[in-house]
Amino acid sequence: MKKFLVYLPSILLLVILFFIWEAIVDVFNINSQVLPAPSAIFSAYIGHATILIPHIMTTLIETLLGLICAIVLGVFTAILLRLSATVRKALYPLLIISQTIPIIALAPLLLIWFGFTILPKVIIVTLVCFFPITVAFADGMEKVSQQIITLLQSMKASRLQILFLAELPGALPSFFSGLRIAAAYSVTGAIVGEYVGGYQGLGIYMQNAAHSYAVVLVFVVIIITSLLSILLFGAIVLLEKIFVPWRN
Repeated sequence: MKKFLVYLPSILLLVILFFIWEAIVDVFNINSQVLPAPSAIFSAYIGHATILIPHIMTTLIETLLGLICAIVLGVFTAILLRLSATVRKALYPLLIISQTIPIIALAPLLLIWFGFTILPKVIIVTLVCFFPITVAFADGMEKVSQQIITLLQSMKASRLQILFLAELPGALPSFFSGLRIAAAYSVTGAIVGEYVGGYQGLGIYMQNAAHSYAVVLVFVVIIITSLLSILLFGAIVLLEKIFVPWRN
């Protein structure tokens, strides 16, 4: 109950903002093609739920696959950065430079290389999520108490033993911090990939709705995207409570 009360002010503020939004649309008689009211958006979702569910599932699968790939690659890369100072000096600047490349520019190239399959979307989600996971985990391992490492060294622990006994467990809070950031952007990454090209997904549905001037359906997709991101974020928080109980 106490955990819920922490989020109560945010929930109340969100409800108030929706009521204000509804009132502004009603009072000023704003055309739904310009700004639909929240009630109209909810009604549109109910009316199109059957059509939307396959699109939601497609986007969710792409997101989860990309996030899993990013976790695997991110953890592996972070460990390499920690184990080898040479690798860190060579690779870390490239990781920073990679973030200057806009994903929307890579999406058409991935589409040309891999076609209208799920693979380009998964790659885009992986690229979006990879950097925060890698950097957070690598920095977390660097911040592990030197006293613990010195103690293990005095006990003749090998480099790998120090890694698995001290650095990896000690870096878990940082890892989950990076994972929360990645989860927040993962759904958007999948939709960007779909928007460039695909057969099914929320990005395709949004594109078709925009071309049909169905503004209310565009808002439906925006809200669904936000809800999926929040659910993923909440799932990561729950996993953190399980795997990092000492932080609670």
